[in-house]
Amino acid sequence: MSEHKDFYPEIEPYDSGMLAVGDGQEIYYEQVGNPAGKPVVCLHGGPGGVCTTDMRRFFDPQKYRVVLFDQRGAGRSLPHASEPTADMSVNTTWHLVSDIEKIREHLGIAAWQVFGGSWGSTLALAYAQTHPERVTELVLRGIFTLRKSEIDWFYQGGAAHVFPEIWQEYLDAIPVGERDDLVAAYHRRLNDPDPAVHTPAGVAWSVWESATVRLYPDAQDIAATRADKKWSVAFARIENHYFKHGGWFEEGQLIANAHKLSEIPTVIVQGRYDMCTPARTAWDLYQQMPHAEFVIVPDAGHASGEPGIKSALIRATDKFAGR
Repeated sequence: MSEHKDFYPEIEPYDSGMLAVGDGQEIYYEQVGNPAGKPVVCLHGGPGGVCTTDMRRFFDPQKYRVVLFDQRGAGRSLPHASEPTADMSVNTTWHLVSDIEKIREHLGIAAWQVFGGSWGSTLALAYAQTHPERVTELVLRGIFTLRKSEIDWFYQGGAAHVFPEIWQEYLDAIPVGERDDLVAAYHRRLNDPDPAVHTPAGVAWSVWESATVRLYPDAQDIAATRADKKWSVAFARIENHYFKHGGWFEEGQLIANAHKLSEIPTVIVQGRYDMCTPARTAWDLYQQMPHAEFVIVPDAGHASGEPGIKSALIRATDKFAGR
């Protein structure tokens, strides 16, 4: 077993700002590390998540120029998706792919490493397949491609076989007569203008995810999700919007087209006991990308901060730091 790798020290941005990308959207971005270092763009999960301070710490700050940003409607980007008036029609995978290019051009970066986990792996694959000439390497974790089987597993009842007592709270937010299609039922509630309707739905959706992402659940994180209703509503509303529309992909598109990335050095990191994005999807991707390094972490779930996953990701960025 390789030596354990821990986060690089905490670091503050040397640059941050808001970038207008069209459609009335402003994207928050920040840069950390070495301004003259190897460029990497770090894509957060969700969709609807946010760039955290720990995401800055997967990279050697002496060797990397790390760019992070909050995707449309999320985090510090505006307008925030928790507002019932937020226009979700201008928040799609292909809007985000375009936003990544606008950020790259704004910062004067010719090409960069793309690092992303969970939904971040989805977006990384979509971006790389659209702009392969802009990608120097891919570091992917907890692979998610929005195939129907993947959505059904986690949001329509598959994972309930592992987490029945946690699933019950997610299920209880939807009346018995509307449970044939839970994603659609949540969509109606999350987009209801009445806070008495959309807030409990947002909390139930987001708590389900917070409670199941780690091999050992983090009670503090679950409590924080339950308490931060604004964040939970935005997170749930964006995720549900993407999942209801299948990411605006053809079924199986990202895996079918992954052979186009054969010239891009890639590391795929997957937790063995990942209940959000089970290992089958990572394996299916690897079959189309046999040049990749495929890492199964034997004692981990889905979360990037779990020790084995964190170590594997940092080993990957260290390996690519000198390229």
